[in-house]
Amino acid sequence: MRTDLFDFVLPDSAIALYPAEPRDSARMLVVHPVKGSCARDDADLADKTVRDLPGLLQPGDALVFNDTKVIPAALSGVRVRGETRAKVDFNLTKRVADNSWRAFARPAKRLEPGDRVQFGHGGDTCLLGALDATVAAKGEAGEVTLAFDLSGAALDDAIAAVGLMPLPPYIALKREADVRDRENYQTIYARKEGAVAAPTAGLHFTPELLAALEARGISRHFVTLHVGAGTFLPVKADDTDAHVMHSEWGEVSAETAAALNAVKARGGRIVAVGTTSLRLLESAAKDDGTIVPWSGETAIFITPGYRFKAIDILMTNFHLPRSTLFMLVSAFAGLGTMRAAYGHAIRCGYRFYSYGDASLLFRDPG
Repeated sequence: MRTDLFDFVLPDSAIALYPAEPRDSARMLVVHPVKGSCARDDADLADKTVRDLPGLLQPGDALVFNDTKVIPAALSGVRVRGETRAKVDFNLTKRVADNSWRAFARPAKRLEPGDRVQFGHGGDTCLLGALDATVAAKGEAGEVTLAFDLSGAALDDAIAAVGLMPLPPYIALKREADVRDRENYQTIYARKEGAVAAPTAGLHFTPELLAALEARGISRHFVTLHVGAGTFLPVKADDTDAHVMHSEWGEVSAETAAALNAVKARGGRIVAVGTTSLRLLESAAKDDGTIVPWSGETAIFITPGYRFKAIDILMTNFHLPRSTLFMLVSAFAGLGTMRAAYGHAIRCGYRFYSYGDASLLFRDPG
């Protein structure tokens, strides 16, 4: 499909720089497709809040959360080349060895293979968690490979000590990460470290909301997908067929697969909390909708015309124009439906992107 079909104009003021407080006070747009909305911008819309979620679902439904944990993958370093020094910022994107990470560097033009980079050093004093690395390779579009002097758990500890939360570019360009982001940019149920971006739909949940959902008879289940930085990249190709989707590692346990299949057998609906949960479950689902235990890299790219196998309802935030995620929600609820929903959200002052408001999308049966 033409990429420009997924474009829209978003006012800069609509981008949320901080989350709602408390988390579940965020607004939520409920979206039901209208028959024929593939051909026109039309949808059945309702303005709610995240706290209304229990009443919008039915007893017997199942929520599926991504329990990945974001690491503090934003590092500020000093390139050392002989007697010269230059400040360079990095966002770790993917671990490639026990001591090595791929990373986006800014400005990458200051780096060459063999350069040394120091992290966590202040003046002449080596701070707790100080860390050094060598630029092992330099790729395209600002990507480098960093070989650190530490490895394994020692490297993990040092990154945790010197790093900051890797806020998305549309936030990081407007403000620096601060101590509050350590908590705000992490779901309350995060358990398994490995993500360099948050599964943002899950940021809306509080203990009180989870308790209300449980009281309503809605079960919760967990999968793991380590979200990569590629989730923020716009599609630059003119046609979706020419786009190369980034891959991310995920896992659906045998226990979760069996529980979700039982939910479906009883007539319950599977509600994916976030596009990451949806992409992983669709990767693990057979053509008949059965979910099987699964682990590995997934590069599933969902665009209109995709036949959904497992997911009935999707809770997600509002996404970038021309992004793979806006293409995914358009496949789920219909392009016309989502154009109408996003137009309504912009007119009504909904807050967009990672720290923004939520939407609850019901699958287009067509």
